Parts: sequence; C-alpha cells; structure tokens
Amino acid sequence: MTDLWLVSFPLDKTSLTSVDKLKRTLAKTNLASSFKFSIPDLKVGILDSLFSVSDDLSKLDTLTESVIKKTHQCMREVMEHTANKVQENALANGVDLMSYMTKFQWDKAKYPTALPLSSLADIINKEVSQMEAELKSRAAAYNSVKRSLEHRLDGTLQTRSLNDIVRREDLVVSEYLTTLLVLMSRGRYLQWERTYESLSEFVVPRSSRKLYEDGEEGVFSVTLFKRAVCEFKAKAQESKFTVCEYSFDLEAKKQQEMKQHNNHKKEQYGIFVRWLKVNFSGVFVAWIHLKALRVFVESVLRYGIPVSYQALVLRTDKKRSKKLKKELASLFIHLDPTATTCKTHQASCDIPELCQHEYFSYICYHINTNLLEIS
Repeated sequence: MTDLWLVSFPLDKTSLTSVDKLKRTLAKTNLASSFKFSIPDLKVGILDSLFSVSDDLSKLDTLTESVIKKTHQCMREVMEHTANKVQENALANGVDLMSYMTKFQWDKAKYPTALPLSSLADIINKEVSQMEAELKSRAAAYNSVKRSLEHRLDGTLQTRSLNDIVRREDLVVSEYLTTLLVLMSRGRYLQWERTYESLSEFVVPRSSRKLYEDGEEGVFSVTLFKRAVCEFKAKAQESKFTVCEYSFDLEAKKQQEMKQHNNHKKEQYGIFVRWLKVNFSGVFVAWIHLKALRVFVESVLRYGIPVSYQALVLRTDKKRSKKLKKELASLFIHLDPTATTCKTHQASCDIPELCQHEYFSYICYHINTNLLEIS
C-alpha cells in the first residue's frame, strides 16, 4: 500500500548535502521515489501571526480531508461501488490523483500569491465549506429520487406495480359487476376466506381467488356489484384488509409514470455524477494547496527568515516506511537541537501512525492515500 509524504528541508549547506545523499540513496535502494514539490514565494507577513495561521490551517486541513472523504464515499455509493467508474471520475484537474500530487503546480489564478496567507486560507475555507453544504443538499435530493423509484419497483404489494401479477381473465368487469383486489398478510388468509362474503350482501359467492403471494403478503381477488364497492371497502378496512381498485388503463398510466420516474432518475444521476466529478477535483486541488500552505508556514516557523527551504514528495509503501524514517533521521539529525542528548529523535510530522508525540526536526505531512484509494 502506498505511503505518501510531503517533506521540507532547509537550504543550508549541510542539509543540501543530506538531500543530495538522500536522492542517491533512494535511487540506489528503491526505498522511495522523490519528486520536487513546487511552492511559490508567498507573503510571510508578521511573524507572530504565523502561529495563528498555522493553527487555522491545521483545523482547515482536517475539515477539507473530511469533505474529500464524504465526496469520495458519495461517488462510490452513487456509482454503486463500481471501482472503474469511481476511478474514472475521481481526478484532479483531469489527471489521476498521484500524478497531480507528484507534478504539483500552484494555481496562481485561483489562489493569488500576492494575498496574505490568512486570505488564502479564507478562500479555501469558503470553497470547502460551500461544497460540503451543497454536497449534503444534492445527495439528499438525489437519494430522494432514487428511493422513490426503488419504492415503486421493490416496495410492498401496496406500493409496487401489480401489472405482472394480474391477468385480464382475473378481472370481471361489466355494467353491474367489478373485481377488487384485496391485500393482506398471510396470517389473515383464513379470516378472509371465512368472512369476505359477509362484508356485503352484494359480494358474488365463492368469487375470491388468490392471485399471488410473496414471503409475507398475498393478493386476492373478489367480485361484487359496483354499487356495493364503498360499503365493501369500509367493512374490509375495519377488518384490516387493504382494498385497491385495479384496471389495466390505470396500470398503464402507472407504468408511464414509472418510466418518467426512471428517466428522471437517470437524468439526475448524470447531473449529480458530473457535479461530483467537478467538485471532487476542486476540493482535492484545494487540499493539496492547503498542504503547500502548511509546508510554507511551518518552514518559516522552523527554519526562519529569509525563507529558504526545499519541499519534496516522497512516495514509498507501508513496508518500507520504517526504514525510510530511519534513513531520514540519520541524514537530518543535525537539524535536531536535542540530538546531542537524544539520538533517537527524528523528523517533525503529522503522521499519527508513525510518530505519535515524538519531536522531529524536519517537516513532514502525510497524504492520506487510504482515504482516496489512490495507491
């Protein structure tokens, strides 16, 4: 499984030598692949304000990752867990997520570098929050359409179409007579057989037939005089039998309505999938720009001014993560002010599964590939 780290090192002479040695080691051992992560010159502003910005970016990172997860999960549900369809639509600016990450270029049109860091964070926050609200609204609307159709297709006998159950010869329709359909649970069959003729004096004796039953319910027909329909329905309801009038003309109308619902669902599916595709891309792009902002801010806070650092994407796998971590610790131990008293300290990072509460001397952010299934 892929592990993806976003790291930053200062550009002092010792660190540059360590970076060069790291690249040679990676090329020789295949411990990981490295890619340059280009972050433009951003406005530092007042140094004291960076601590507040850093906290805001951390909270926004959590929110953005959550929205990505919700959007991706919604894609899986809407596309009914068809992996190929999800993969085709879960892109960032038209390319797969790993390619976008490893070939990252800052979007200056969307996130102008002349703006203060807090303003860039506000742009991303507004974008992500708006998308989260719209995702909730659109998902609810689409699921309502889907449930409505499923209710008609796969609901109980009271809601589904009976067109595949009733035949023309099951119905008696004349100037004076009509046939009603009666729905009941299987536990009421005996009661029905004993009492249906007494529900009205105008019921045709021995006219009831069982037309269909599923696991829990059954459909019976009964023939009676038309003038007794209202009386029969009232008495049947008192006995907890459900009566429905059936005609092939009415059923044809229902089938037409079903077709319209199905077409509406297909139309809404296409609209929703397109929206998910566009907005998944948007929120993922925002997330990686947010990671870039965090690297920039933390690099300034850690390495100082003038701003001078190098950012890399390291791609490895879970099996090699521990070894890579040790290699980085060895190469960049000079950045750890406590190294003379504790040689076990390694790099600063937000990789919970790797570093809990340890102190690390360089900067490293974990890109959650499990969340996105891009490995």
